[in-house]
Amino acid sequence: MIRPALYLFAAFLAGSLPFGLWIGRLARGVDVRTQGSGNIGATNVLRVAGLGWGVLALLLDIAKGWAGVMLLPAAFGLEGVRSGGGWPVVGALCATGGHIFSPWVGFRGGKGVATFIGAAFALAPGPAAVAVAGFLATVGVWRYVSVGSIVMAGLFPLAALILGPPALRTAIAAVGAGLAVLIAWRHRANWVRLARGEEPRLGRAR
Repeated sequence: MIRPALYLFAAFLAGSLPFGLWIGRLARGVDVRTQGSGNIGATNVLRVAGLGWGVLALLLDIAKGWAGVMLLPAAFGLEGVRSGGGWPVVGALCATGGHIFSPWVGFRGGKGVATFIGAAFALAPGPAAVAVAGFLATVGVWRYVSVGSIVMAGLFPLAALILGPPALRTAIAAVGAGLAVLIAWRHRANWVRLARGEEPRLGRAR
């Protein structure tokens, strides 16, 4: 059990890297936690530092989720998800949890959406694509990134039950459902702002 435990810890550490925070400091000399929504995720980096930096933060946060599930298992001698290995499924939970509870920022990190996307594509590309399509459609119509994020997180486990790899379908759906609940909980302030009509739409300043 030593190697799986080390792997899960490494996946958590990979997910915990606060790229949005570092980009804000390097690009604009600001702490993104004190600007905009106060979040270290890509959406707030976009608002604070601009489109290019926001896209970079998004890609890096996606990459760490993907790497935690796809690359790190081999480093610890574990089977990958394509070979039917179950530990990478748990690794997806750890990588996303690392972003949300990052020790680099006092265990109060981002909302986990981009890291979740990367982990989801590593686990099950088909269901992940369905989930991202739901996100794009939702944001395209209503322009609320928060609503799109919840729709995406909820779609992934449902799609995984139908399109996921047969040997791991139930496990991926279960972990995906747990992550969907966690991501919804991290958006609780957004739901309050939505109810008050104060939630910013994409493309508009706060």
